[in-house]
Amino acid sequence: MEILRLVLLFVHVLGFVALVGGLLAQLREPERRITWLVRDGAGTAFVAGLLLVGVLEAGDEPVDHAKIGVKLVVGLVVLGLAMAHVRRPRISTGVYAALLGLSVLDVAVALFWAPAHT
Repeated sequence: MEILRLVLLFVHVLGFVALVGGLLAQLREPERRITWLVRDGAGTAFVAGLLLVGVLEAGDEPVDHAKIGVKLVVGLVVLGLAMAHVRRPRISTGVYAALLGLSVLDVAVALFWAPAHT
Protein backbone atom coordinates (compact mmCIF):
# COMPACT_ATOMS: atom_id res chain seq x y z
CA MET A 1 0.00 0.00 0.00
CA GLU A 2 2.93 2.32 0.74
CA ILE A 3 4.32 1.91 -2.79
CA LEU A 4 0.91 2.78 -4.27
CA ARG A 5 0.70 5.87 -2.05
CA LEU A 6 4.15 7.03 -3.14
CA VAL A 7 3.42 6.42 -6.83
CA LEU A 8 0.16 8.37 -6.58
CA LEU A 9 1.89 11.18 -4.69
CA PHE A 10 4.56 11.28 -7.41
CA VAL A 11 1.95 11.45 -10.19
CA HIS A 12 0.03 14.12 -8.22
CA VAL A 13 3.16 16.27 -7.96
CA LEU A 14 3.97 15.74 -11.65
CA GLY A 15 0.47 16.97 -12.49
CA PHE A 16 1.08 20.17 -10.57
CA VAL A 17 4.49 20.60 -12.17
CA ALA A 18 2.89 20.35 -15.63
CA LEU A 19 0.07 22.72 -14.66
CA VAL A 20 2.23 25.43 -13.10
CA GLY A 21 5.01 24.95 -15.66
CA GLY A 22 2.53 25.26 -18.52
CA LEU A 23 1.22 28.50 -17.04
CA LEU A 24 4.63 29.97 -16.26
CA ALA A 25 5.91 29.15 -19.75
CA GLN A 26 3.36 31.67 -21.05
CA LEU A 27 4.18 34.41 -18.57
CA ARG A 28 5.78 36.74 -21.13
CA GLU A 29 3.48 35.83 -24.01
CA PRO A 30 1.12 38.59 -25.17
CA GLU A 31 -1.73 36.09 -25.62
CA ARG A 32 -2.17 33.17 -23.29
CA ARG A 33 -4.20 30.01 -23.77
CA ILE A 34 -4.92 26.67 -22.17
CA THR A 35 -2.20 24.41 -23.51
CA TRP A 36 -2.18 20.63 -23.32
CA LEU A 37 0.24 20.91 -20.38
CA VAL A 38 -2.20 23.04 -18.40
CA ARG A 39 -5.20 20.86 -19.30
CA ASP A 40 -3.52 17.52 -18.69
CA GLY A 41 -1.64 18.76 -15.63
CA ALA A 42 -4.84 19.96 -13.98
CA GLY A 43 -6.61 16.69 -14.78
CA THR A 44 -3.71 14.52 -13.67
CA ALA A 45 -3.26 16.39 -10.39
CA PHE A 46 -7.00 16.22 -9.66
CA VAL A 47 -7.50 12.53 -10.44
CA ALA A 48 -4.26 11.46 -8.73
CA GLY A 49 -5.27 13.52 -5.69
CA LEU A 50 -8.64 11.77 -5.49
CA LEU A 51 -6.97 8.36 -5.76
CA LEU A 52 -4.39 9.38 -3.17
CA VAL A 53 -7.14 10.30 -0.70
CA GLY A 54 -8.71 6.89 -1.29
CA VAL A 55 -5.43 5.17 -0.47
CA LEU A 56 -4.95 7.36 2.61
CA GLU A 57 -8.47 6.58 3.81
CA ALA A 58 -7.77 2.86 3.46
CA GLY A 59 -4.74 3.17 5.73
CA ASP A 60 -4.58 3.34 9.51
CA GLU A 61 -3.47 6.96 9.81
CA PRO A 62 -6.09 9.71 10.30
CA VAL A 63 -6.71 12.00 7.33
CA ASP A 64 -7.23 15.76 7.68
CA HIS A 65 -10.58 16.09 5.93
CA ALA A 66 -10.61 19.89 6.16
CA LYS A 67 -7.33 20.12 4.26
CA ILE A 68 -8.48 17.58 1.69
CA GLY A 69 -11.76 19.49 1.28
CA VAL A 70 -9.95 22.78 0.63
CA LYS A 71 -7.61 21.12 -1.88
CA LEU A 72 -10.58 19.42 -3.56
CA VAL A 73 -12.49 22.67 -4.00
CA VAL A 74 -9.45 24.61 -5.24
CA GLY A 75 -8.47 21.77 -7.59
CA LEU A 76 -11.99 21.49 -8.92
CA VAL A 77 -12.10 25.24 -9.64
CA VAL A 78 -8.74 25.04 -11.44
CA LEU A 79 -9.87 22.05 -13.48
CA GLY A 80 -13.20 23.71 -14.26
CA LEU A 81 -11.55 26.94 -15.38
CA ALA A 82 -9.09 25.07 -17.56
CA MET A 83 -11.75 22.91 -19.19
CA ALA A 84 -14.14 25.83 -19.70
CA HIS A 85 -11.48 27.73 -21.65
CA VAL A 86 -9.65 24.88 -23.39
CA ARG A 87 -11.16 25.49 -26.85
CA ARG A 88 -10.74 29.25 -26.81
CA PRO A 89 -7.87 30.67 -28.84
CA ARG A 90 -6.82 32.88 -25.92
CA ILE A 91 -7.75 33.46 -22.29
CA SER A 92 -8.07 36.74 -20.43
CA THR A 93 -5.44 37.95 -18.00
CA GLY A 94 -7.92 37.43 -15.17
CA VAL A 95 -8.47 33.76 -16.01
CA TYR A 96 -4.72 33.27 -16.37
CA ALA A 97 -4.04 34.95 -13.02
CA ALA A 98 -6.80 32.92 -11.35
CA LEU A 99 -5.39 29.66 -12.70
CA LEU A 100 -1.86 30.50 -11.63
CA GLY A 101 -2.88 31.87 -8.23
CA LEU A 102 -5.18 28.97 -7.39
CA SER A 103 -2.59 26.43 -8.52
CA VAL A 104 0.05 27.99 -6.30
CA LEU A 105 -2.50 28.20 -3.46
CA ASP A 106 -3.21 24.48 -3.81
CA VAL A 107 0.49 23.67 -3.56
CA ALA A 108 0.83 26.01 -0.56
CA VAL A 109 -2.07 24.30 1.21
CA ALA A 110 -0.43 20.94 0.58
CA LEU A 111 2.91 22.06 1.99
CA PHE A 112 2.03 24.38 4.84
CA TRP A 113 -1.11 22.78 6.24
CA ALA A 114 -0.41 19.81 8.52
CA PRO A 115 0.67 16.92 6.27
CA ALA A 116 -2.06 14.50 5.25
CA HIS A 117 0.53 11.77 4.68
CA THR A 118 3.68 10.98 6.55
